[in-house]
Amino acid sequence: MTKIPRCIGIILDGNRRWAREKGLLTLEGHRKGLENLKQIARVTRDAGISNLVVYAFSTENWNRPPKEVSYLMGMLERAAQEEFAELLQENIRIRFAGERKGLSDRTRRTIEKIEEESAKNNAMTLWVLFSYGGRMEIVQATQELSKRGEEITENAISKYLWTNGMPDPDIIVRTGGEKRLSNFLPWQGVYSELFFVKQYWPDFTEKDLLAVLEEFKTRERRMGV
Repeated sequence: MTKIPRCIGIILDGNRRWAREKGLLTLEGHRKGLENLKQIARVTRDAGISNLVVYAFSTENWNRPPKEVSYLMGMLERAAQEEFAELLQENIRIRFAGERKGLSDRTRRTIEKIEEESAKNNAMTLWVLFSYGGRMEIVQATQELSKRGEEITENAISKYLWTNGMPDPDIIVRTGGEKRLSNFLPWQGVYSELFFVKQYWPDFTEKDLLAVLEEFKTRERRMGV
């Protein structure tokens, strides 16, 4: 039987190092990374995988230089008009998950618009984790439960996560050579198969993704049994 994952998570690491090693501005690495996201999203969809979740901007990333943060906010807005708009036309749904309170009104409107316009698309869902931190996600979910006076259970917490509706990832890939998860889906990823690859995100190709899928087929997932 073909073993196709339902959901893949990718930590998009290495954009800045990719740019530095090529003598380019750091911001150019982010631009190239966005282009690659569009291509990998298509490969994921064509492989029959229904959910792709990517770590685009963490809560910790707010501590980066203001110029870089400002560029990333602007890149998100441009992506909604260009890269994400292309994917929308290809029947891909786009959803964002993260803390939106710190975003500008303009950025929030951009996110809401692309989510609304793609809501009926069903070829694949691309989850973009933006201003996301896994621990903060769990804290806000339990705070919401407490405020509502609901019993705290696993199902109840899952219901109030920013990623509500997203399947737990079968696979988590981190590019860039680092071997840690960095606050990426700590609740949802407890049984994910982990893959750490050396390629920086802008250099991660269709061939690399297919190699991950092939190895995934060989792994035995006991889920604690």
